[in-house]
Amino acid sequence: MNALLSGAIAAASIIAGIFFLRYWRSSRDRFFLYFAASFLVEGVNRFVLYLTVGLQEEAPVYYVIRLVAYGLIVVAIVGKNRERR
Repeated sequence: MNALLSGAIAAASIIAGIFFLRYWRSSRDRFFLYFAASFLVEGVNRFVLYLTVGLQEEAPVYYVIRLVAYGLIVVAIVGKNRERR
């Protein structure tokens, strides 16, 4: 069951990343590019780590890559708010 959920989360993350890429192509707003990169990194991360490590989320690499993905979201939000000023 956990493998199924892990695959579903990976697929959903990659699909969300593709949608954000589509929005970036039409608007050329970096906000969408950062979000697309974040979701794609998270989706590929879940897929690759499941193949290599399994479902052991205690691996430090898992959290470092997740930190990068969430950091991209923070950079996108901060950058978008600074543009308005």
